[in-house]
Amino acid sequence: MRAAARPGGAAVSYRKGGDPMKSVVLLVLAMGMPMTSAASRLPTPPDIARKPHAVTAPFGASRDDMYYWLRDDERKDPAMLAYLRAENAYADAVLEPLRPLQEKLYQEIVGRIKQDDSSVPYRERGWWYYTRYEIGQDYPVHVRREGDMQAPERVLLDLNELAGGKEFYGIDDWAVSQDNRLLAYAEDVVGRRQYRIRIKNLETGELYPDTLTGVSADVVWADDNRTLFYVENDPETLLTKRVRRHVLGTPVADDPVVYEEPDDSFYVGIGRTRDDRFIMIAVDSTVSSELRYAPADDPRVFTVLAPRERDVEYDADHLGKRWVIRTNAPDADGRQAINFKLMTAPTRTTSRDQWREWVRHDDDILIDSYELFDDFTVIGERSEGLERIRILHHAKGDARPERSEYVRADDPAYSMWSSVNPEPGTPWLRYVYSSMTLPATTYELNTQTGERRQLKRQTVIGYDPSAYVSERIWVQARDGVRVPVSLAYRRGFEKNGTAAMLQYAYGSYGHSTDPTFNSSVVSLLDRGMVYAIAHVRGGEEMGRAWYDDGKLLNKKNTFNDFIDVTAALVRQGYAAPDRVVASGGSAGGLLMGAIANMAPERYRAIVAQVPFVDVVTTMLDASIPLTTNEYDEWGNPEQREFYDYMLSYSPYDNIRKQAYPAMYVGTGLWDSQVQYWEPAKWVARLRDENTGTYPIVFRTNMEAGHGGKSGRFRQYRERAEYYAFMLEQLGLAAQD
Repeated sequence: MRAAARPGGAAVSYRKGGDPMKSVVLLVLAMGMPMTSAASRLPTPPDIARKPHAVTAPFGASRDDMYYWLRDDERKDPAMLAYLRAENAYADAVLEPLRPLQEKLYQEIVGRIKQDDSSVPYRERGWWYYTRYEIGQDYPVHVRREGDMQAPERVLLDLNELAGGKEFYGIDDWAVSQDNRLLAYAEDVVGRRQYRIRIKNLETGELYPDTLTGVSADVVWADDNRTLFYVENDPETLLTKRVRRHVLGTPVADDPVVYEEPDDSFYVGIGRTRDDRFIMIAVDSTVSSELRYAPADDPRVFTVLAPRERDVEYDADHLGKRWVIRTNAPDADGRQAINFKLMTAPTRTTSRDQWREWVRHDDDILIDSYELFDDFTVIGERSEGLERIRILHHAKGDARPERSEYVRADDPAYSMWSSVNPEPGTPWLRYVYSSMTLPATTYELNTQTGERRQLKRQTVIGYDPSAYVSERIWVQARDGVRVPVSLAYRRGFEKNGTAAMLQYAYGSYGHSTDPTFNSSVVSLLDRGMVYAIAHVRGGEEMGRAWYDDGKLLNKKNTFNDFIDVTAALVRQGYAAPDRVVASGGSAGGLLMGAIANMAPERYRAIVAQVPFVDVVTTMLDASIPLTTNEYDEWGNPEQREFYDYMLSYSPYDNIRKQAYPAMYVGTGLWDSQVQYWEPAKWVARLRDENTGTYPIVFRTNMEAGHGGKSGRFRQYRERAEYYAFMLEQLGLAAQD
């Protein structure tokens, strides 16, 4: 039975056949009232009212969205909030028997963390910077020392103090002025990624009254140490819209607009070049880029490096007397450099006609990143689904031509990337190496002599890497394409088709899911599970073509790849057919929603965090953050071809009468990237159509956004909860 709105606006009831006493208990919990008694049996889940609402496309197509009413941009609607609280109370009741296991998992996970840890110090403009944690503290302390590491420590920001009394707190960017005296930092107090920038005097500790609100996290100082550049967000869509300039001590309301982006499909960001000579404004869409630059010592006029062109992406950095540019611009023969190439150009550049090829395009190697040094350049590459670092030594007159070498790797599945290298004049390269069984290790490599020093290995208390094995295999998808898969398990594991397995993937935006160490997963491996990362199309593990083959009208390849990997791993004996859990978040949550509809029989449980599941409705609404930026990722449903294709896989729209796996669904009330109402509606509709008996648990963080709760320990409480849920479904909870 469905109920009309209760007093107070809560359109919440409980499904017929449930325990009446437990229903009362749940509703009491949902309304925040004290509970005086408990029932012995678990309740049936909350039920909510259905209200017809037509969602139309410009060409006339219409869909009836019965749960559209759950959307409230202000997050204040009493009926909506009552439903989320009821779902949280239901989750509490369902998971109550697992509390001891959750606590055990939590203690295991945090027990591996060295609580009084610190980062590797790096030097910049005469100061050594690092971050440290204190025992029992949730947040980091950012500090520095002048001259050398024996000098007195000075605190820049103690996030434990700043976060005091707040349910959420985060700092996503900070910048020290060129004279080392002032600090600008961007803080978020709700998790919505709508920041405010504060300025602190590092000599006196004074916090200036200048406060910049409604902005992105980017902040850049000019050379006068009084002028700040920042990016203002649109208050409704949260799109980065305009760059403003603020001079300390002047009214923020008078800050002039330096640049405004008229096209809502572009993001705006700011930064400084490697040599600190220029301030840059970067605008990027999925398929196009444009950079502007101005002298940091006189940033009044910004010059376009090269005008934007459809299907031409580029980024640039400056060192010495030239720009180095990474681009996919066509070669001289008109062939697109889809895996990117490196170009150079003179300092005063305003056109692509002035660019000259330096590192050629390669069909088999993606140039993912680069970093400039005086005597060498570091190139981050991807080949055969793995990362590698290429060191390109610069020519020295006629005595030594340019030459290159690769940093060595020691594992079949690994990841390596450039670390913090703020000083371009050094011969030393710092980089990080990790694998699924090896904790992140920071090395320092002398590019002239070949000497390598280990600076730090992530401390994982009680962990022995030799007790675990990582593996890289290839799976043939249904269309013949080979998909790489990274695996980890405890040594002694036998491929006899009886084990439980967690399979993870993302597969969107060209984001590559690299096989790095995850200390939380050790708790699963120690219980005999296999952990698998499916490097599905939609990422860039295999180059740009891998991304292109998993977006727009090719998006279903992402889902098919994931399902085919599951089938192959079961067939090869890595897992039992009824003991596979799938996991993904955000756009990876879209993947979870799609496979739940397409192949529910292959998964015993699915964990979907902040899942993007209402694709068509969201992409039809330009007022929702990220929508207009992503037409070239998903397609524009105002066009019939894209509307029909997106509708054919949208998880919310393709729910049907069938038995679904057990599900754990998580969201954050203040999420700006995937709004809370998408998973809320999805769960409500799943409850309507699901013919199976496995539980669907929906957890909303009422004080958090896309990344969950803040603090280094709180996140593990959440992880322990869905790990326990997963282990229970796999039959592994009893062994604890």
